Amino acid sequence: MASEGNRSGGYLDFEQKVVELEQQVEELRKLSARKGIDFSIEIRRLEKERIAELKRVYSSLTAWQTVQVARHPQRPILTDYLNLMVRDFRELHGDRCFGDDRATMVGIGQIARNKVLIVGQNKGRTTKEKIACNFGCPNPEGYRKALAKMKFAEKFGLPIVTLIDTPGAYPGIGAEERGQAQAIAVNLTEMSRLKVPIVCICIGEGGSGGALGIAVGDRLAMLEFAYYSVISPEGCAAILWRDGSQAPDAAQALKLTGKDLLKLGLIDAIVPEPVGGAHRNVHDTVYNVESYIAKSLTDLRRLTTEQLLENRYRKWRSAGTGCAVPAERKPARIAATQGAAAGRRSSAPAPV
Repeated sequence: MASEGNRSGGYLDFEQKVVELEQQVEELRKLSARKGIDFSIEIRRLEKERIAELKRVYSSLTAWQTVQVARHPQRPILTDYLNLMVRDFRELHGDRCFGDDRATMVGIGQIARNKVLIVGQNKGRTTKEKIACNFGCPNPEGYRKALAKMKFAEKFGLPIVTLIDTPGAYPGIGAEERGQAQAIAVNLTEMSRLKVPIVCICIGEGGSGGALGIAVGDRLAMLEFAYYSVISPEGCAAILWRDGSQAPDAAQALKLTGKDLLKLGLIDAIVPEPVGGAHRNVHDTVYNVESYIAKSLTDLRRLTTEQLLENRYRKWRSAGTGCAVPAERKPARIAATQGAAAGRRSSAPAPV
């Protein structure tokens, strides 16, 4: 299995030529400062080559390479978005049942001109923060906290924005004893009928039910080099082949990239990242996310509550119908959707 790259330098294995070009630029700058020789023309040429190489590499990433970029140690995390995108953020704590989950952050703030409730999954940046946050894996109290605050937002008419970045829900014994699966299931049900606009964006890893627990909304988007999957590539490889080294093949089979999921009809949009990924230009990445949120909220606020809920129902009822299915089954699926929307029972199979 390919390694995750040079963690200390922030480089990935497929960026070797980029590393060489950046080292040449750095050497020329040091030489220029030491000997007073003007190497500006050579530096500009090398910088152009570096950008061209980044464009070439990142325009054709494999699924496994996309996973590596989504896990990059310098990729912006939830707190970066809160600091750069949200004004007057006020965090809310506790689930009124057990405790306060550090992997799930919830608070009120302003994005562009919109006062919103923000729900996000925090991985932490330092080792101490990562341990406190379970490396971004929420406990059931995190999902209960998120739902309690979302109902608070519904009461006061605040739109909801969720930022997804988790390898999956925490699988510990304590989490299971406190109802991990039930907490996620309840969130899916309740989010589907909240009477306020909900915009969800996967900013890094979107792992299984851990991600889905805050991902039911009117818009679901992904950053260009994020991934969203039913299981991690390593977990899939371990189950199917009993060999974690098959993770690159599993990533390809899972269709977890934004391009694949957009074709399958599972997401609504791909938010572009700067050349070379979000970790190379955090500010532009945050700006792109903010612009998408602002535009989505503007569009959703034009709808009545009835239209909002009906559209959300139809969106999730038809999720995945972009995948290849036998033609004779499609009318039954459409009929099932329309019948359920009109309040009638149907024995037709649910969408994949």
